[in-house]
Amino acid sequence: MRMLRENGGLGLAALAYVAVDYLRHVSPALHAWLLPALWAALALAVLARVPFYQQWTAEIRAALPFLGSMLLLLCCCLLEMVCVRFVTAVLGLDYHRSAAPLPDTGQWFLLALNEKLPPIVVDILRSHIVALEHYLLLFIMLAFSVLFKYIKAPGLGLGARYMFTMAIGRLLRAITFISTILPSLRPWCAASRFQVPLHPHPWAQEYYMPYASDSIAIRRLIQSDIHYASVEEYPGEYQPNWGRMSFLASILRPTVPDGSSWYQLLTRASGGCNDLMYSGHMFVAVLTAMAWTILVDNLEDGMVTTKEAYGGWTSGIIWLLVMHSAQREVRERHHYSVDCVVAIYVGILLWKMTGFMWSSKDTSNARRLAKLDDVQGRLVHAAKDSDIDEIREILKEVELAGQEKQNFSQRSIWAFAGIALTFTFTAVILALTLTNDG
Repeated sequence: MRMLRENGGLGLAALAYVAVDYLRHVSPALHAWLLPALWAALALAVLARVPFYQQWTAEIRAALPFLGSMLLLLCCCLLEMVCVRFVTAVLGLDYHRSAAPLPDTGQWFLLALNEKLPPIVVDILRSHIVALEHYLLLFIMLAFSVLFKYIKAPGLGLGARYMFTMAIGRLLRAITFISTILPSLRPWCAASRFQVPLHPHPWAQEYYMPYASDSIAIRRLIQSDIHYASVEEYPGEYQPNWGRMSFLASILRPTVPDGSSWYQLLTRASGGCNDLMYSGHMFVAVLTAMAWTILVDNLEDGMVTTKEAYGGWTSGIIWLLVMHSAQREVRERHHYSVDCVVAIYVGILLWKMTGFMWSSKDTSNARRLAKLDDVQGRLVHAAKDSDIDEIREILKEVELAGQEKQNFSQRSIWAFAGIALTFTFTAVILALTLTNDG
């Protein structure tokens, strides 16, 4: 019973969403009407709780950090898209067709397990239970649960921490995979998804191709640390007219068919084809799982406290789903095993480091204790004098010290609530439509 009390409603809603959405593979007809019904029920439950929510002041204060984190995330994603295109285009399609994938012991291990495990277990490991959009929506459900006191207010504060951590992670990821270009696990991918030149970029022509396979040339380069080899004849580079953004042409290497707009060129990257160290899908999954570790304990006396290392049953199931996603990334050759391993510990460490933006600790109790220290002398004197009215006044001051100060009018609070809910519901719809292809 305690397990159900801790986060039963939220946990059951989350698992119901995952289970209902999996029906798309089992019974598409049932999925077509059951999933909208589930989302409608959840939306009505949220709207029914809005009038009783008492922490809108805290939400307003968290709005600017939330918007700032969103802007930072968009900038980091744009940089990542440029880097994704670069690592694919810089070596040309001829390289991608011929480059052999790196050896991966994780892939070998999973293939060996296919021969040892019962077929039903292998089928479960292969099944597409959760994808990127599921983790994003699980987090959105968690953020909305602030209305039901499953997490500490403000919910926008938790959202700011999530997006800020993701932005830093995307930035570090782009720096990592652009530093050393790893061959794709799917040699046919680049030719089927990218229109890039067949030949390598002039930088690669000069500094990589002469030393790509000749061990003697590599040794001489190491000893001299000076580029010396001659460059073969290659076709010239296409230069589109992108105005002020024309400098990107040497990085993105467009061709005539797709050189009309640099932005449209980036949106067609679709995650790239080279192996990108570390896995972005796994990073999002780990951040969602870490966010679910800050759920609350519903105590017997009705008080609500939070803790950063929650070990509840829903959190445990989400971590199992993360592990399932990791082995699927390796099994389906979207990433090397090292990409998933690095994404897990980077996600955990970054989440731990960004607690300054939103913490599960209840600061109101700390403010009450600080105020109690200040009035301790008055409280002792009032107790000695048996002054009940003074004791009540002091306890009222202590209680008020733990509450958020109301600096906004009721009209502005309700206007903000409407904007926040509209914006968040729009984000849910965009998450459903824009991330369903990964």
